[in-house]
Amino acid sequence: MNDLVQKFAVLGDIHANLEALLAVLADARERGCTHFACVGDLVGYNANPKECLDVVRRFGMSCVRGNHDEYAITDESLGALNPRAAIAMYWTREQLAEPDKAWLRELRYVRVVAGFSLVHATLDAPQRWGYVVDKLGAAASFTYQSTSVCFYGHTHLPAIFVRNGSICQGVRPRLEITPGCKYLINVGSVGEPRDGNPLASYVTYDLGERVVEFHRVAFDAEMTEAKVREAGLPLRRKPVLV
Repeated sequence: MNDLVQKFAVLGDIHANLEALLAVLADARERGCTHFACVGDLVGYNANPKECLDVVRRFGMSCVRGNHDEYAITDESLGALNPRAAIAMYWTREQLAEPDKAWLRELRYVRVVAGFSLVHATLDAPQRWGYVVDKLGAAASFTYQSTSVCFYGHTHLPAIFVRNGSICQGVRPRLEITPGCKYLINVGSVGEPRDGNPLASYVTYDLGERVVEFHRVAFDAEMTEAKVREAGLPLRRKPVLV
């Protein structure tokens, strides 16, 4: 299929939330998405890490590595993480088989797919897990951005930064990609939204129409929480950046 007629669903920060992931993928298919991409953090926090990895692989998603994906494939101490994240990650390491970890190890920090870029955190230092939350942070990433559009995650907060001489910041549900501009777009979080809206967040990118749209999707949050309780993992209390 020619890239110009592809429609991508771009998602990230799934964080082992199977209910949210399946709901988002069903919504994306209904919207005519033919391809799928992920900006990382498939695991962490919730109780279905392996199942989410299996779904992502079954869909043939183009993925990059997130910080929680990296924590899952090392034996390093997690003392610098907040307690909830650390407890969930020690548990996650035990749930993943070696082939799962080997697949995560193959993920790159930055990837170009169909003419757009994917990164979890920042383009200027993707392995250091910094946050793009303002124009200053966006400016640093724009310096290293080789494509007109780059999708990222990590903050769990949907955002749009546009560079056209100066840098503009904002969020709107529909964005037309204009030649000559650069766009840095946070897709929000599938598994753990932190913008005050409990619905799963992702975007679609129609390469033919050159349009990016944000979407929110309801999922069975009670089931997700029940699985977390059953696994003995700590429940989410309040938004944190990790």
